[in-house]
Amino acid sequence: MPSERRPRLTPSVADVRRAVRSALPARADDPLALVALSGGPDSLALAAATAFEAPRAGWRAGAVVVDHGLQAGSQAQADAAASVARDLGLDPVLVRRVDAAAEPGGAGPEGAARAARYAALDAAARATGAETVLLGHTLDDQAETVLLGLARGSGSASLGGMAARSGRYARPLLAIRRATTRQACLDAGLAPWDDPHNADPAYARVRVRERVLPVLEAELGPGIADALARTAEQLREDEQAFADQIDEFIEEVCEPAEAGIAISVAVLAANPAALRQRIIRHVVGSEFGVSSAAPRPSRWPGSRPTGTGRGRSTCPAASARPGPTRTSCSRRPDRPRSCRTITERAA
Repeated sequence: MPSERRPRLTPSVADVRRAVRSALPARADDPLALVALSGGPDSLALAAATAFEAPRAGWRAGAVVVDHGLQAGSQAQADAAASVARDLGLDPVLVRRVDAAAEPGGAGPEGAARAARYAALDAAARATGAETVLLGHTLDDQAETVLLGLARGSGSASLGGMAARSGRYARPLLAIRRATTRQACLDAGLAPWDDPHNADPAYARVRVRERVLPVLEAELGPGIADALARTAEQLREDEQAFADQIDEFIEEVCEPAEAGIAISVAVLAANPAALRQRIIRHVVGSEFGVSSAAPRPSRWPGSRPTGTGRGRSTCPAASARPGPTRTSCSRRPDRPRSCRTITERAA
């Protein structure tokens, strides 16, 4: 619960407020921002800073508490977090209870909880007309995300970590350390809740936090988390540059085909692998809504169509045939996900 006296402006409180200020530019139309609040130190410090900064920038500020129902007493904890939000002056304050049980063969408990949480946040934003939802991810969360992406070998897009802003979601604390948010809570007289799941080694993120990062710090020296966060920011800039280039380039190499998009295999083969792979991912994602891995360079050009790997859809290169060849990804009624080769023979 917050103390009755006005919290003193300590360095930690000032750092968190400054971060929130950057995410809420001055407005004159009274928009609503919702804080995704769990009651933990990160989201609680974020809520307190938002309650202070939002009205000064012309924003209304509320909160959403998502009860995942994954442990005994979760409902009481969600209600307690909502009570603190109201004491901070946030309004509206919503509590949403979700079913975060993992389905067999699904993304596992972490993925199921994340999907349920974001669905609840999206619904709350729509119901209240909120323009922005503020998330409490910190620099430490970013570093953990980068290491998890590295372990999965999922490419530069994943190594870029979390975006500071994505659609209605904003993460103002990505440059703030977890120790700073906890200290900000203490300085403000707030008692954060420590989720026992955040100390459970059954979760990969917890193992990274409790085991991997401390070993890296001990063996390579301090500053690993900061270095990983900087790397993520640089990679996001690179990815954005590629995305902008592909948006311009895609119109030159693709053209409409029957129920799909045709891509010149010759043009793909002539481009660097990094650009080629991104073009293929762009097209497959646009057509099928799934991620894609490009065929290996040794298969370009004129390779035989490849199959679909487990968990991913690969757009095949065209078979070697006379004349210009294009690979077209299509969704025909009789084949929901199919790739075919169109051969354009010279007249």
